[in-house]
Amino acid sequence: MKLAALFIYGSLMMSAFAWTEYFNFETIPMPEGIDPQVGAMEFLPNGKMAVAFHRGEVMLFDTKTKIWSPFASGLQEPLGMLAEPDGSLLVMQRAELTRIKDTDKDGLADLYETVFDHFGMSGNYHEFNYGPARDSEGNLYIVLGLASNGAPIADEIRGEFSKIGKANREQMTSKKDWEKNKEISGRMYSRVPWRGWVLKISPDGKTMEPYACGFRSPNGIGFDAKGRLLVTDNQGDWRATSPLYSVKKDGFYGHPASLIWRENWDGRNPLELSDAELKKISSPAVGLFEQGVLANSPTSPVIIPENGFSGIFAKQTLIGEMNQANLVRVIGDEVEGVHQTAFVSMFEDSSLGMGNNRLSFDQDGSLYVGKTGLSWPGSKGITRVEWNGKPFLALTGIKAVSKGFQLEFNQEIEASSLKKLSITRFQYRHTIDYGGPQLNVESPDIQQALLSEDKKSVIISIESLKENFVHKIDLSALRSSKGLSLMGDSVYYNVLKAPK
Repeated sequence: MKLAALFIYGSLMMSAFAWTEYFNFETIPMPEGIDPQVGAMEFLPNGKMAVAFHRGEVMLFDTKTKIWSPFASGLQEPLGMLAEPDGSLLVMQRAELTRIKDTDKDGLADLYETVFDHFGMSGNYHEFNYGPARDSEGNLYIVLGLASNGAPIADEIRGEFSKIGKANREQMTSKKDWEKNKEISGRMYSRVPWRGWVLKISPDGKTMEPYACGFRSPNGIGFDAKGRLLVTDNQGDWRATSPLYSVKKDGFYGHPASLIWRENWDGRNPLELSDAELKKISSPAVGLFEQGVLANSPTSPVIIPENGFSGIFAKQTLIGEMNQANLVRVIGDEVEGVHQTAFVSMFEDSSLGMGNNRLSFDQDGSLYVGKTGLSWPGSKGITRVEWNGKPFLALTGIKAVSKGFQLEFNQEIEASSLKKLSITRFQYRHTIDYGGPQLNVESPDIQQALLSEDKKSVIISIESLKENFVHKIDLSALRSSKGLSLMGDSVYYNVLKAPK
């Protein structure tokens, strides 16, 4: 009995400290007098890291000397940042996309230039703005969150107020009447221009193109290594679970509130459209995060560089997560021109912790994770994550094949460990309800797990793949030929298109 108990305890300890065996987690000292909740992070051409904090300060961190220096202040809720070649910063704040620049080279910003502000503001607390992301031609992309009926709008707004909807402006403004009228506004709504939209902005900021709509609270926008525009969104109304979208021009991505700003919209209240109508015009998510397990509030996507995490994940995408103590690695796949993805958790049960809002890789390949909490579960500060040089076993690739999946690993796999693999698959149905359960849960039998000649590739065969199902493959029993456990022991593949 004592030996059995010791074995169980030892297994739990291995799980809890597995990531710390291969990665170092360093807490970065925060500057004094700052609320250390991170809204944006970006490395500058000179190697320093620029960090925008929730209360509006922008500080520079010298990663070699560990010294902070002030750069800018007075911003309002900055939630995104891009560095420019001359060292200036593009910062997405509450009211505008702003260029911040040190023109006299004294180390402090002296130019605050409005790049773009042609979008509506109702004064609602939930109208967060994210981005910018930059494409290969220099165009900028921002994404605007919806308002929430958790609070009223302001007496003074910016932009046109749409009359589409059951609640009029007075009913949505008056604090006295708000409690009895808030439900008719819709849980999340878009009554001023472009809330719930991705906007494409020219490099000089002078022209804007409404690019795509249907977003709720999209706390993450960025391009992957193949130039695809990715947006993460958060679970809520019309979001049974948190999705990852591959965004294309004129696409609609599920939440109906923003449809009122589509050109030639027919005047109907989009919140009253049927499930069938919305499904017909919606583009599906390329990935779905299992709620409460993989992610609750996914954040910004970044590309893993060639020298990041030992190099075996180069050019894959990494996504932050606010309310679970992990990050999520994205492996892209394509079947007959359809982009779909698989998710693998990273750093769960390590000392990384929660609140992982913004990610940025240093030139040396180490990752800096900026944290925030606000009124949601989360944390504060910055954690640096660095591979310690010790080889580890990982899934490096996955592809959908006829009636199964082909998995690629960075080390040889022990054939006997393939016997205990398992698959569960499930769907989500997106409705006006806040969140939703897994539906049509199945556990298909694995008919064969075939190891390649070099022992680094496995083809898992089942009776058939099912389209529009998330297939969760439990790889926790897998071992390398040297006895190593897999780091990231489940993979979630969202099958939109099954190979013939």
